[in-house]
Order: sequence, then structure tokens, then C-alpha cells
Amino acid sequence: MGESSDSVSVDIDMLPFGGKEHVVKTSKGSISVYVYGDQEKPALITYPDVALNSMSCFQGLLFSPDSASLLLHNFCIYHIDAPGHENDANKSLSPPFVQELLQLGADVISSDVPLLSVDDLAVQVAEVLDFFGLKQVLCLGVMAGAYILTLFAMKYQELVLGLILVSPICKAPSWTEWFYNKVLMNLLYFYGMCGILKECLLQRYFSKEIRCSVQGTEADIIEACRRLLDERQGLNVMRFLQAINERYDLTEGLENLQCRTLIFVGESSQFHDESVYMSTKMGKKTCALVEVEACGSLVTEEHPYAMIIPIEFFLMGFGYHRQPYFASSSSTGTNPTSPSSRCCIAPELLSPESLGIKLKPIKTRVDIDV
Repeated sequence: MGESSDSVSVDIDMLPFGGKEHVVKTSKGSISVYVYGDQEKPALITYPDVALNSMSCFQGLLFSPDSASLLLHNFCIYHIDAPGHENDANKSLSPPFVQELLQLGADVISSDVPLLSVDDLAVQVAEVLDFFGLKQVLCLGVMAGAYILTLFAMKYQELVLGLILVSPICKAPSWTEWFYNKVLMNLLYFYGMCGILKECLLQRYFSKEIRCSVQGTEADIIEACRRLLDERQGLNVMRFLQAINERYDLTEGLENLQCRTLIFVGESSQFHDESVYMSTKMGKKTCALVEVEACGSLVTEEHPYAMIIPIEFFLMGFGYHRQPYFASSSSTGTNPTSPSSRCCIAPELLSPESLGIKLKPIKTRVDIDV
């Protein structure tokens, strides 16, 4: 299906990769989708974690040259933001005059708008695909976003070719997590994005190693994330967190999920055990697990380079390859399309054992003499 009149498109050429914002009206309310790339290419759908959006959750992965030659070369990327999470990150990365011109920033969702469940959010994803006329997609989700896309894949198996999940969750929340999230929701309701709330979210996203620098100064990635969290509307975040806190167990459905899946999880992630559990339930024939050392849950930002090689091998199974160096699709006249044959390399090739047990990003230090 083509684009209907029930949506609003906003050209924002200042955004990375010449992105365009679409506000899509679904049966569950409006949702913002940022589209990057040639829409004639195959589709990659992304969904971020609680309090994050497309820029704050995926820029570390997508901005790297290695990733651009792999993902942006092969796909048009459709960033779906949770309701009320859109735009602020793009605003913070734009010059002041651009911010004033575009008037970016999510408004507080009215209390009259019904709260959405995880099923409602999954249905929104399906309606976004219908709006853009997408028949089959690959999905990339992080934490809560990974849950939403996994649920979407279970409900609409014919639409999903494969899943790339980062620190995914699949069980109903434990009593401990449920109570902890209730405390966070109360903080959001009464105090908004207060200091303690931001610290709790940073603990959710990042490892202790990067949050507690031995030099006593905060890492750039933590400072940037803290600034982005300042722009979140607390009540909007509360609504998404409440939906996730009322999620249900997907274990039974995982066993019937046929699409190929690649799971990343940081060793220090609070969702590590659940991610490993999810991979075992899906089985080695369809799912591969990659553990990243010295990393928290937000692998896309903390150690994005650890994801490149596994994703490259994973995509080779669908017939996608990295863009050759010194050549581009425009100069060669090529335009990737959905491969006619979707034969898959054995998932065992992507197992932690085949990739060197566990991946640890290489850290380099450059001394500059002034």
C-alpha cells in the first residue's frame, strides 16, 4: 500500500543520511517514524529502549563507516520511536537556529489518551509497515524495543525475515523488577527526569566500567546520554515503562518463531541471563548469541564495533554484502534489492565459540604531542 493522507511528512535534510520524519496515524494513536535512505531498498526496522529514541539508541552503531557500508548500503532504515519519544535527540544535535526553525521536541501525551499495552505497540509496528507498503523486513531492537519487535514477529511471522536483538527481554517481569519499575514510574510522575531517575536509567544502559571512570571524569558517551535524557518528557517515558512493566512471558512463542535471530548482550547487562535464556529457547538452528565483554545493555552505543562482524556474517545469510571500498551504489549503478534466494549460513558460525568465545572491543589510545 502507498502512503495515505492520514500521515504528515516532514523533510529534515539536516538530519544524518538525509532523513525524513513521518508522523503516521495508526489505530493506536500517532507514531513518529524517521526514514533514512532509499525507500526502494529492503527495509530495516528499529525500535529503541525506554527513554531513548532513534538517535540516542542507534547513532553509535549507524554513524561508523564500517556500519554505513554494510547497513546503509543495503537497507532503507525505518526508525520507529515509542509514542512521545520522538525528535528531542535530533534537536539536541542541531544548531540553535535549526532547533528554532524546526521546533523539534515531543509534547506531553494527554492524560485522556489511553495507555498502550505491549500488544498495542506491536500492532503499531505492523501498521507502520502497512503505511509504507513494506512486505518483509529485518528488525533491530534494543531491550524493551527488542521485546516489542519479538512480539511483532510472533504476531506477524510472514512479515519478518530476521531479528537482531540487543540485550532482549522475553519473560514477564520478576517481582523485583516490577517493584523497581513502579518506583521509577512514581519518580517520573511526580518529579519528571530528576537526577536519581537519570542515574537509574544510565545503570540500565551502561556498564559500571564506563559509568565509573578511574580518571574521575565522566565518559563522553555518558555525558551525551545524560543531556539527551534531560529532553525526555517524564510522563511519556512513564507510559512506555508501564507498558513494559505489564508485559507477559513470550517463552512459548519463541519455540515457534522461525525467523533467524542474532542476539547481542553485554556481560554486565542486567538482562544478560534473560538474553541467554531467550537464545536457548529459540535453539541453535535459528538463533545465535554474541556476548560482549566489559559492556552493559546498550551495546549499540557502548561497544558498537563489536557488532559489525557478527551482523555482517548474519546478513550474508540473506544475500547482503558490504559495499566495496572506493565504490558506491550511485557510481556503479547498483541498488540492493531483496535477494531471490534466502539461503542462510549455519547459525553455528555465529556462535560465541566460532567468534572467539566472547567479543571484546579493541581499545586504543592515541597520544598527541602539542
